[in-house]
This record gives sequence, structure tokens and C-alpha cells, in this order.
Amino acid sequence: MMTKRSLAAFVAATALAVLVSPLKSTAEATETIKMVAIDGYPARAMWVKEFSGFFIPRVNEELAKTGNYKIEWQEAYGGTIVKPKGVLDGIKLGLGDIGIVTTVFHNSKLPSQAIAFVTPFIATDARAVAKAVDEIAREFPQMSAELDKQNQVYLATGVVLDTYQVFSTTPISSLDDLNGSKVAGAGYNLRYIEGLGAAGVRGGLTDFYNMLQTGVVDKAMLWPEAAKTFKIAEVAPYMLKADLGAVNSKTVTVNKDVWNKLPDEVKQVLQKVAIEYRDHVAELAMSRAEESLKAYVDGGGTVVEMQAGDREKWAASMDNIAVEWATALDAEGAPGSDMLRAYVAKLRDAGFTPVRDWSAELTN
Repeated sequence: MMTKRSLAAFVAATALAVLVSPLKSTAEATETIKMVAIDGYPARAMWVKEFSGFFIPRVNEELAKTGNYKIEWQEAYGGTIVKPKGVLDGIKLGLGDIGIVTTVFHNSKLPSQAIAFVTPFIATDARAVAKAVDEIAREFPQMSAELDKQNQVYLATGVVLDTYQVFSTTPISSLDDLNGSKVAGAGYNLRYIEGLGAAGVRGGLTDFYNMLQTGVVDKAMLWPEAAKTFKIAEVAPYMLKADLGAVNSKTVTVNKDVWNKLPDEVKQVLQKVAIEYRDHVAELAMSRAEESLKAYVDGGGTVVEMQAGDREKWAASMDNIAVEWATALDAEGAPGSDMLRAYVAKLRDAGFTPVRDWSAELTN
């Protein structure tokens, strides 16, 4: 039989349990997941800075809404774990769990990622290109399939530049000034200059300053924000504003073995925030374009606008690398031609008129 004293003690204990148990169960329910984020580029590179300062905090914020999971992040950039060209293999091998792959370095392994590179002279808007490429990736399985072979899961495309321009150590005012030049580029964009009498030299963004300073090249293709960040005006004080176009050069991926172990809630948050990061970085690229161009001029640079006729002449001088790209994918059983047509159509629908319609020259 329960006495008054024991009844009072029971009621007090029950009340205490009601107060304490929700807090205890919430704490016990929060599962910590460790993830290593990698990129070979330094933290000052815009897309790395925004991955650290935007992507990661947004993931944390979304997960905190339920409190079921939290991620304990280890960030390793600037060669700490991998070099810029090593992110793809680093994530494949599990050296990093999530990271930003610079896809232009991997045309043989990730051929479909070159879709914007092979279609220059269309859009100088990072937002439009990022959205179009990401829609292609979701409408066609090819991009995801290529990353699957590299033990990775595709999250989203990143476009970090408004448009490629030509930076030069010597005065440059027209297309003719490219004849006889040695031009640094990242890969596919070296195909742009083949019909101009220039020689392409492959290099990475972090190499361009030294390549220009030492005379390995006398010109380089990059964009104003990167020129500002890497102080290109000091070694290449002349810019030909050619407006070659924006390209997708970054893709956020996750190691597939890691992905398969993640709870669905965490997967959904990563996918959602990756799209936010895509749009955030593209918007930032555009907002910084003008100020970066001004910073280049303030740093001693001179900008010369290329004439419209020269842009048409340049586009006409090129082999149709878009058709080459598409038919090579077709030959492998991938929908290259369909992807090319869809991509150009998306940009047209977004209000951009190609200087040269690459897809119109497809034969199938």
C-alpha cells in the first residue's frame, strides 16, 4: 500500500522524468557523422571559400532542424591531402568523403562534363550555364554514370566564372595579335585557338602567374575574378575582352561508399544544399565580375574590347569541337547529340543567341 510520503515521492520522480527524458532522448538521438571535405585549390579560391563558408554551414543548419544528425567536418584544402588535379582520385580512393572536382582536368574519365567547354561564344552568364548543365545532368544519366565509375555520386555542377577572357604580357587589340602566341589554358579551351596560329600550353590556374612571369607563355585564358585573386595584372597587364563564355568546371561529389552509408535525411540535405551552392557560387561569380575587372584595371591592367566581327571570325575558325564531343559520346552508346541539342536549346530559351550554333551542324 502506497503511503502519502511514497506517493509524493513517486509523483515528484515522475514529474522529473517528464522534464528530463525529452532532453536526454534528443541528445541520445543525435548521431554524429564524420566527413572529410577536400579540394586541391587553396582556401582563397572563391569556390573553396564558399564551400567552407556557405555549403558547410547550410548543411549544418538544415540538419539542426530535426536534430537527428550532425556532421563533424574536417576541411583539407590547398594540397593538404590532394593537389588540384587529384580531387577525383582522392574521393574515389576515400582520401576525402566529399569535395569539389575540377572536371576540366579529367576529359577522358568525365567526358560529358565538357559540355559547356565545347560550346563557346554562347552565354557569358554563370547562372544560366550552371542551371542548364545541372538540368542536363539530371535529365540524362551520362554524367552520373561517369562519376559512378569513379566511385562517386554527383551532387551538383558549379560554374565559378562569368566568362573566359585572354590576358597577355604584351599589348593585344585584335584577333591577329594571337597569331604566334603561346597561350595557357586548362584543357578543352586550348582547342579554341587551334585555328588562330597560336600554340596552347596546358596549365592550372595556380600555375598561370609563374608561366606568364617566366615566359613559358605570353597569354592565358582565365576570368577576371581569378585574375584579381591571383594578381595576374602584375605579369599580364593586357586583357582582350573576347567574352568566350562561362563554363562548368566544378562538380561537387561524394564518395559512393560513404554515400551508401548515409541516412536518407542527410542525403536529402546534401542534395538540397548542393543546388543552393550551385546557384550561390554562380550568383557570386556574376556579382564579382565587374568589381574584379575594375580591380584588374586598378592593378595596372588595360582592357580592350574585341570587335563583334572578330568574335564571329574566331568562332568560325574553330573545328566544331561540340559535334566531335557529341559524336564521340554517341559512339560509346551515350546520348551525346541529344545532350548537345538540349543544352543549346536551354541557353536559347534563357535568352542567349549563339555566335555559332554548334548543334545545328549535327548530322544525326
